[in-house]
Amino acid sequence: MSGSLVLVPALLGGGVPEDVLPARTLASARAIEHWVVETPKAARAFLKAIAHPKPIASLSIREFPVRAEAEALAALLAPARQGHAVGVLSDAGAPAVADPGATLVAAAHAAGIAVVPLVGPSSILLALMASGLSGQSFAFHGYLPVREEDRGKRISELEADSRAHARTQAFIETPFRNAAMLASLCATLAPRTRLCVAVDLTLPTESIVTRPVAQWRGVDGAAYHKRPAIFLMQG
Repeated sequence: MSGSLVLVPALLGGGVPEDVLPARTLASARAIEHWVVETPKAARAFLKAIAHPKPIASLSIREFPVRAEAEALAALLAPARQGHAVGVLSDAGAPAVADPGATLVAAAHAAGIAVVPLVGPSSILLALMASGLSGQSFAFHGYLPVREEDRGKRISELEADSRAHARTQAFIETPFRNAAMLASLCATLAPRTRLCVAVDLTLPTESIVTRPVAQWRGVDGAAYHKRPAIFLMQG
């Protein structure tokens, strides 16, 4: 791992690291002393949870810059150019996938630094795998508009695209707005469109349910309040 940028997947919530992360990922993370992270507090909690052998205070933990300017990225990659492994860590799941990290990865490639992705959870892929919807053609859209009118319009656009191309559409929402998202989906989508709601992935409270929208209508969205969720649909 020397002289490399190592992409380390984090847990998707609480739980035992060994139950979610492969042995190679854990061993690699425990050997890394230079880190670039989404949130330092969450990173320290992760490193403590995996029983990093060095005192957490002795590790170099640097936050992703607000502006990914070339000079800032070069500074973050300096340890890798000196022969060290630099770990990249998001707050949850796979870094650089719907999370910070892609600009740093691009800078590493441009500098000729090896990029090493480690195996671990990605809520997007786990939800897609378990949804029963198309895994041959899919798109992830991040967050949809917050305003109800704009959100409904975007949902209709995604449904039309899904139906035209047999494509699964995946997106997320801030956990405290999950109920509003489910209500918008039920009000906007055609009754036969299939909708999957996947919450608390990899946790003991995990729930993954796929059914036609007609069968989602009347479901109390409060059951998904403040629970990390992925929404997927296919028209």
